Amino acid sequence: MRPFLFRLFAAVALSAPTACATTAASQTEVGRLEAEVRTLRANQASLVERLERLENRDAVSRARTVSPAPAAAPVASASAKPEAAPSEGGEPLGMAPAELTVVRLKPKKEPAPRINTAVAVMEPDTDQMEMFISPVEGSSGTGSVASSRVSMEPPEKDPDILDAEYERAVAMLRTGNVEGGVETLTRFASENPRHPRADNALYFSGLGQMGLQDPTGAAKTFERLIKTYPAGDAVQDGMLRLAECRVRLNQAVDARALYTRVVTQFPGTAAATQAEQRLAALSP
Repeated sequence: MRPFLFRLFAAVALSAPTACATTAASQTEVGRLEAEVRTLRANQASLVERLERLENRDAVSRARTVSPAPAAAPVASASAKPEAAPSEGGEPLGMAPAELTVVRLKPKKEPAPRINTAVAVMEPDTDQMEMFISPVEGSSGTGSVASSRVSMEPPEKDPDILDAEYERAVAMLRTGNVEGGVETLTRFASENPRHPRADNALYFSGLGQMGLQDPTGAAKTFERLIKTYPAGDAVQDGMLRLAECRVRLNQAVDARALYTRVVTQFPGTAAATQAEQRLAALSP
């Protein structure tokens, strides 16, 4: 009896590890199978989604190529697929949208109205033509406006001739012909206001008038110089001479104002220094 029990316990002890090994192998196999099933389900879902997209694309293509069906509703066959439930917007889900109507605008064949561009040409009268024809020399007729303007404008003089005329007028002052020099210089400045020496002509003309004991006329000449050529090189000396004329005319207030203007407007110059000295010499 003992030997039999001993063999029985030995067999149970040997079969226990085999059962544990078999159980572990079965669990591994089950896990692998479950993973494959999940993979197959994912592939199936992807294929179903792709199939739906292909069906929708095919339905859109057929709707574009096939002409619209008649107004009568077709009879549904037993094998036809049931229509999808309409959505909130009223169109069935998963179906192609209704075909849009294409409207083509054709241009009108009628030509645009013509615009009359013809202008009637009228010849002027003989009397009117005579008004625009310049008269012959010696006649009393009136010429055109352009001709009259050209005749009114004096011809431009040669710059060398003008320079010689200016030098001759200054020489007249130096040689004692003061009246002739003043008259020539005044006329030179009036006839040639844009000449580079026009301001100098007025300055020397004022000096000549001071030499002729005419401070009133000299003051007017210097005022013209300062007003007409404020940026000229003779302005500073002209202001000093004008202040001197004011002193001779017993206009000390105006003279003091002119000297002060020279000092403030041209500081650091020789004219400003002379103005300060003469300003100090004036009695308050």
